[in-house]
Amino acid sequence: MAQIFTLDGKGLKLNTKTDIEPYLKDVPTTIEEIHLGGNTIGVEAAQTLAEFLSKTTALKIADFADIFTGRLISEIPQALSALCDALIPKTTLVEINLSDNAFGGRSVDPMVPFLTQNRAVQVIKLNNNGLGPAGGATIANALLRSAELSKAAGTPSNLRTVICGRNRLEDGSAPAWAAAFAAHGGLVEVRMPQNGIRMAGAAALAHGLASCKGLAHLDMQDNTFGEEGATAMAQALRAWPGLRTLNLSDCVLAEEGAVSSVVEALAAGSNPKLEVLQLQNNNLEVQSFALLAEGIEVHLPVLKTLEIQWNEVEEDDDGIQALTGALQKRGGKLVTDDEDEEEEEEAEEEAEKEAEEKEEPKAPTATDKAADDLADLLGKVEIR
Repeated sequence: MAQIFTLDGKGLKLNTKTDIEPYLKDVPTTIEEIHLGGNTIGVEAAQTLAEFLSKTTALKIADFADIFTGRLISEIPQALSALCDALIPKTTLVEINLSDNAFGGRSVDPMVPFLTQNRAVQVIKLNNNGLGPAGGATIANALLRSAELSKAAGTPSNLRTVICGRNRLEDGSAPAWAAAFAAHGGLVEVRMPQNGIRMAGAAALAHGLASCKGLAHLDMQDNTFGEEGATAMAQALRAWPGLRTLNLSDCVLAEEGAVSSVVEALAAGSNPKLEVLQLQNNNLEVQSFALLAEGIEVHLPVLKTLEIQWNEVEEDDDGIQALTGALQKRGGKLVTDDEDEEEEEEAEEEAEKEAEEKEEPKAPTATDKAADDLADLLGKVEIR
């Protein structure tokens, strides 16, 4: 069973060594996960936490999302440096989450040594950090350097997931990100929504991601592709035969009345394993839906969810009806407005609730009892 230390959501203000030590004193160094979100950590407390982290032997997940609320811009780099430096030698580390911390471009440098030197990490989450173009480029260049060091050592990159949305990355950082993605060719999940990236930047990212042949999940929602970005994305789609989810909503994939090259590629079979396709608000009209309807049976055989809200959708259109019928036949859904989406979410929640209610409680095992006893002794460590 994984050993988990969590203070998640407790709203603690941890300024000093004295503040944080009571929470750490009984935590074993064999923990596999640490979750600290929803608290605010000052420099001295972060340094004390870093001392503890340096002693851990099996840490897999470091969840430091939302830990600097209310902190001065002068405090954050020192605290962040202490935490990241402590994680550099951790070869067991799988995931780091630094989302929802207001770093801004001025506070990214403390992350660079970790991102460059820890080449075990597989999942990096940096969502809603206010990085800006310069900060984003700094992060991307650190990841590129990491890939170069791995290549020089004759070892493949371990990086599999990059989440970096809501960061105002814009076109200025796109070439750096494109180079980093191309260098980390084993990526399977990339999510970069709401970054103010425009046509040239979107095209650069598509070209870089085309080197990631095993890509399974891509989210580029709410960036402006235009014809240049859409053309590059259409070409890149053919490089990802195993792609399962694609979110290109709010990306201006086509001008009014035109058929996007992305739609043409999908309808022609660029991604036959696609299960979820989100194309909301992209100026799609009758011709696009007709094209998708023609290709759905043969070229999109496992597609279960197609979201097309805020396009020129007419319920009695032949293409819309054909898509609806094809998806319903396989237990899927065509989402044409927000009401459909809400109904779908409610149905999923109800199904989950029913599944939970049907689960019968399992008799506790000896292992469970031992784990419970250990949990009682440790106090602040959850064992599950």
